Amino acid sequence: MKYRTSNSIATILRLLGFVACLNFSGCALLNVLDGDDDSDSQDTVETETAEKLYKEAHASLFSKQDFTTAIEKFELLEARYPFGKYAQQAQLELSYAYYKQNEVEQALNTVDRFIKLNPQHPSIDYAYYIKGLITFDSGKNLIHYVLPRDPSNNDPTSLHDAFKIFSHLVEEYPDSKYADDAKLRMIYLRNELAEYELKVAEFYMRRGAYVAAANRSKYILENYQGAEIMPEAIFMLEQAYVQLGIDDLAEDTYRVYAQNFQTGKDGKINEKFTRENRSCAKGKWSRALEKLRLRTYYCN
Repeated sequence: MKYRTSNSIATILRLLGFVACLNFSGCALLNVLDGDDDSDSQDTVETETAEKLYKEAHASLFSKQDFTTAIEKFELLEARYPFGKYAQQAQLELSYAYYKQNEVEQALNTVDRFIKLNPQHPSIDYAYYIKGLITFDSGKNLIHYVLPRDPSNNDPTSLHDAFKIFSHLVEEYPDSKYADDAKLRMIYLRNELAEYELKVAEFYMRRGAYVAAANRSKYILENYQGAEIMPEAIFMLEQAYVQLGIDDLAEDTYRVYAQNFQTGKDGKINEKFTRENRSCAKGKWSRALEKLRLRTYYCN
């Protein structure tokens, strides 16, 4: 019986407390139950804070060129507000900040994550453009910034990858404001890659690996049409066929060269490519003598 009385008193006290709450704190209670006003207020504060942080990071990156500060603020924005409306743009600009800071691996990881998570983002073309820039520079080191680039001395993997990325940008987003610049970079990359292949072909020619030299030269013709070293590539292919004794292919290749490249803008034939300077050595002995530079067999 005592237990029931105590229990009843406790219940009455709770009811009185609830009534008091309604009389004196009704608005606060309703806000807690509803949750809308406080939530909206909190969202507004977070948005304002995220916006302020984003603007500061953006200014550090583009106006002040302070990449270290920009990276710190973008990373802080991502950590605090990973799902806010500024998070996506922050991630994209963070990749660019990493790139400018020469943190290539982090830059690529960040832009790849952005592309994977936001394939339909309005700035997806810019993401691919940034990825192309990062990839192009990924094979460079301090020496490349001091000395002229020699593609024959570098691993062309990053150039190949950059070419593919810029090609994807041009094909998938032809109306992008970055498409024209991407096309110019593709021309440059095409010439660099073609020159690399020609250097390799020359290496094989000097060592008598004529089949390998011919294959490299054909690769240039098939994959880098319009490259500046196209005449040299055709000439190299013809010379490889001559050394291999495949005269019909050598003649066909020479005709292609003569019809398209032999006569320069001034109407004169480049001495390096004249028929008189072609090697017409036949037989292993003749080729051996020519390889040893003891004798040269020019075509009449």
